[in-house]
Amino acid sequence: MSESKSVLQGFKDFLMRGNVIELAVAVVVGAAFTNIVNAVVKGVINPIVGAFGSQNLDNYKTCLTTCVVDKKTGEFTDGIYILWGSVLSAVLTFLITAGVVYFLMILPMNKWKERVDARKPVDETPAEQTEIELLAEIRDALVAQRNGSSSASSASDAVGTVITQKSQP
Repeated sequence: MSESKSVLQGFKDFLMRGNVIELAVAVVVGAAFTNIVNAVVKGVINPIVGAFGSQNLDNYKTCLTTCVVDKKTGEFTDGIYILWGSVLSAVLTFLITAGVVYFLMILPMNKWKERVDARKPVDETPAEQTEIELLAEIRDALVAQRNGSSSASSASDAVGTVITQKSQP
């Protein structure tokens, strides 16, 4: 019983993290934004492309083999063809979406984060010693103790300092 409760608690903690909620908001905003981008592609980009040919990008295709075209509908009925117009439309939609997301969402957010970080006070506490620095201090203290070059009290103080520093979290 306690294991299932801890699993459910872990799942609840996972869902309540900021990242999951931010991701859900991003998906909803992205889905709504896709409709806007599709409208821009169909209402602005396609007419511009239509000035050079067909307004519907799906009409742009190339036949790789002998293709039979239905004379009434103008559609390919036989053969292998590539719908490169659909690919072009998808690429344009992606580029517009990526550009708008970057310039209207990511770039302003990064600038805002830089301003917030600039306002934070700088932490001036000394950095913790690395393992190599601690080992070097221990080595120096042991060498000084063995050689007797320094007084016994200073060597024991150095060893005590190293032990105290290492035991701190």
